[in-house]
Amino acid sequence: MLHENAPLSTTATLSPGPVDLAGVVDRIHAEVSAVVVGQSDVVTTALAVLLARGHLLVEDVPGVGKTTLAKAIARTVSADVGRVQFTPDLLPSDLTGVSVYRAERHEFEFRPGPVFAHIVIADEINRASPKTQSALLECMAEQQVTVDGTTYPLPRPFFVVATQNPVEMEGTYALPEAQRDRFMARVAVGYPDSATEVSMLDDRDSGDPLERITPVTDAHGIEALRDRVASLYASAAVKQYVVDLVSGTRTRDDLRLGASPRASLQLLAAARAHAAISGRDHVLPDDVQKMTSHVLAHRVVLRTEARLDGRSTDDVILDVLRTTPVPAHRR
Repeated sequence: MLHENAPLSTTATLSPGPVDLAGVVDRIHAEVSAVVVGQSDVVTTALAVLLARGHLLVEDVPGVGKTTLAKAIARTVSADVGRVQFTPDLLPSDLTGVSVYRAERHEFEFRPGPVFAHIVIADEINRASPKTQSALLECMAEQQVTVDGTTYPLPRPFFVVATQNPVEMEGTYALPEAQRDRFMARVAVGYPDSATEVSMLDDRDSGDPLERITPVTDAHGIEALRDRVASLYASAAVKQYVVDLVSGTRTRDDLRLGASPRASLQLLAAARAHAAISGRDHVLPDDVQKMTSHVLAHRVVLRTEARLDGRSTDDVILDVLRTTPVPAHRR
């Protein structure tokens, strides 16, 4: 078991004052894209989840840069970072912390685990047992940890970036539905094209590009950005569109489980963040559409017949998008 609280970034405070949302987002995007080459859409989605107060699940085969993406995002923010390598023998207390008895003082002392950080990298989360995976539920949903009957608040901002290998691979456990529902969005990095892979080989000749990342903002700056994103205007028509899309997953014959009301809340929040990243002060149906597959596909469950027919949850969500009427844009 590898259990780290290594300082991937520091807690030094950067320049105070009003936060330039567009400028900060562009700089973070540029820093991360310099490391995760050729994955601009993935980086944009990851930043949208960060700004929308969500948590990100990165799923793909080993070696395509899942952990690198998580580390790159963490290094752009000057904040406390905790990293945990999930393994089959990892215990819930290895994540949340444990109470230790101090004989000299005749009392218990709480030792916080790696979740007590602004950004938590949960590497290969589905290699741990479901019991250990569930230890993150309270952390992600309520931003707190309860140990031995005492509740401890987690720092703000609190952002979990979890990586996982496909369930078909050896040594993995499927994430329970309740755990997947806590992640705002899921992204897949995928294989780079030939030119990008050659560029990556050249770039690694001069050292680890992660070491060249400099923090763009700090924890206070991220909280300020999140507050601004949450205040972006979304019309009644856009909100109805969000509900229609989510409701559409609950009546599909090829789905055994549709998306929850939490999905509606998180889809709207993600759409607000996407609008902010695009430089707008209001949400368009396009913003909702850009985030729909990322927010909904990992929450729904296929029926056996659909799975045997070779259908995927992404296919079903695309069908829902095609068949749900798009509202006309009005401010």
